[in-house]
Amino acid sequence: MGRTEAVRTNMKECVAVSSEVPVIGTTMLAERFHAATREVTLEEVPVPRPGPGQVLIKVAFCGICHSDLSLIDGNFPASVPVVTQGHEIAGTIVKLGPGVDQWKVGDRVIPSAGAACLRCRNCLRGNFAACLRLNLMAFAYDGGWAEYVVSGAIGCSRIPDNVPFEQAALLADAVSTPFAAVVRTARVHLGNAVGIWGVGGVGTHLVQLSRLAGGTPIIAVDINDAALERARRLGADYAFRSDDPDLQARITEATGGRMLDVAFDAVGITATASQAIYNLDTNGQVVTVGMSAQHIDAGSFMEFSLLRKQVKGHLGYQVQDIQILTELLSLGRLDLSESVSAIVPLSEIHRGIEMLQEKVGNPIRILVQP
Repeated sequence: MGRTEAVRTNMKECVAVSSEVPVIGTTMLAERFHAATREVTLEEVPVPRPGPGQVLIKVAFCGICHSDLSLIDGNFPASVPVVTQGHEIAGTIVKLGPGVDQWKVGDRVIPSAGAACLRCRNCLRGNFAACLRLNLMAFAYDGGWAEYVVSGAIGCSRIPDNVPFEQAALLADAVSTPFAAVVRTARVHLGNAVGIWGVGGVGTHLVQLSRLAGGTPIIAVDINDAALERARRLGADYAFRSDDPDLQARITEATGGRMLDVAFDAVGITATASQAIYNLDTNGQVVTVGMSAQHIDAGSFMEFSLLRKQVKGHLGYQVQDIQILTELLSLGRLDLSESVSAIVPLSEIHRGIEMLQEKVGNPIRILVQP
């Protein structure tokens, strides 16, 4: 049996597709973030009703993302006074709003984590993917740390029957954002020498997706030995510590002297961005995926301009990227089985948040199960 067929068989064994639709009560358990006090609470709230063009989804799993923590600790500004967090969702449609005929009850889906404002200049031109005031799920409206969530019918992606809900939940950000960084912003292609600074949740997926795109070699850089070992296991050709005084010499040797065509900074601090920029080849580019309040130091204007280096910022993904990723999973081209680091029940959401904050077990992604 080939590897692809083995993955397909394993996925089929892991997924149980039920034709039964769960009974919908009038209230549900949900996490609620209170902006004024930055308090996270568990509350019984009314089950939302889908409006025109919307669907109600029974949440199977929802990821805990670093952007969720940024809202809690105040680094990300609150959009509304109280909101249910969680934007990496996989679940089953249990109710259709008026006018919805492209989905049916029982369909397994991943909802899009954003809604265009329909008012900015890009939306008025019909360029909804480039909305300047995108309303983000779990920030501007309720997300999936709850038993049910409402989503627009347009923007949902179908989950193939052989893809586990656990892995599907990762796609709406944890994997789709790195995918868009690799494919759309950096445009990694066959033969590109690729370096990834920070191989945690986002960085690990950057390793896997850069390899899929044809990057050669793939070099992982981190200060955590366990994370580096995992990166090697999941596709990195080389793994180097960022505090190694001979880091540049090691990258020079690994690339045969040509240095890096593409470097991803998945940490988002001055030190990692500077290291990545310093190790670029002529016409090389750094794509920043990590975020912080620190500043980018790109070195001297002389070296930066002479070598025609580039620095690009990246955030988010396009909705169609999720569907592409579901196909890669279904066909066994992408394996996310190691990306689910832990699953906590919704009733223990505080423990899940703490696990990510403290980086217990070097998690790629911790999931909430309502």
